[in-house]
Amino acid sequence: MSSVLSSAVRRSSPRATFAWLAGTLALLAILPAYLPTYHVSVLTQILIFGVFAMSIDILAGYAGRTSLGHGAIFGTATYVVLYFVSTSGMPLYFAIPLAVLAATLVAAVFAVLAIRTTGVYFLLLTLALGMIVWGICLRWSVVTGGENGIRGDVRPAVIGDSRSFYYVTLICCTALTYAMVRFINSPFGLTLSGIRDSAGRMRSLGYDVSMHLFIGFVMSGFFAGLAGALYAMFNNFVSPSTVALTQSVTGLLMAIVGGVGTLFGALIGSFVMITLENFVSYYTQRWPTVLGLVFIFTMIFAPAGVLGTIRALRARRGN
Repeated sequence: MSSVLSSAVRRSSPRATFAWLAGTLALLAILPAYLPTYHVSVLTQILIFGVFAMSIDILAGYAGRTSLGHGAIFGTATYVVLYFVSTSGMPLYFAIPLAVLAATLVAAVFAVLAIRTTGVYFLLLTLALGMIVWGICLRWSVVTGGENGIRGDVRPAVIGDSRSFYYVTLICCTALTYAMVRFINSPFGLTLSGIRDSAGRMRSLGYDVSMHLFIGFVMSGFFAGLAGALYAMFNNFVSPSTVALTQSVTGLLMAIVGGVGTLFGALIGSFVMITLENFVSYYTQRWPTVLGLVFIFTMIFAPAGVLGTIRALRARRGN
């Protein structure tokens, strides 16, 4: 069964994929016209965290390296946008590139230190690096505001309402998703998949495994930084919890629930987790328990995630 799942996760008809994507985009474009403002904001959050979870999946699903430091990269971009726009009055169109650059540089530092490790060592090292960033954000109160964080309305007036910002987010997330798809399907992305399957064999074939992992990590951080910049405009607030371990875990769980190594599964995982969080928390304060149970049942009954399991079932029917 595991071999069927692993092969099915990577197999899909281009025509079926295009139809599914076109239908999803059409639905996402139409929905805000029929939803209350609050639900539009929830959809915006789903899109932003979907991009964040996909950036994690680039490493976890295609390079075979699971990171617990991406929350720090994501939050770095959020901090930079809010600090420079709300504190120094820098225009947003300057602050966003600066934020993405800062996040990419943090990812580069993480990559230099982590790429020579594998498995649990990679996991723990990225966790430790993320905790360092969290500690800096907590203690450097002159810049970060410490526990109080930074608050400021950084969203331009032209996209100040929820629906306008949703459509801007939808366009940005569609472009970023397309860029990530092109990246993982490029010769470089296929090399990352080869490193995931057998780093030793790829090294014997003449590939520079360390350099490929470094670039893969940096590109993953670049996309996480873009998601973090969007989150700054969405939330208008940042605190140490934005760079905390829980942020990395949340993104990783979204990728796992949707299906690691499927990329689009991260969007499904984001939808499932954020929808459940908002729906269940309305009825009980024990919503983290419900999310935990959902994750446990996913691991037991759908180890390839939602999208991975669907593809596996379709492949079995086809055979």
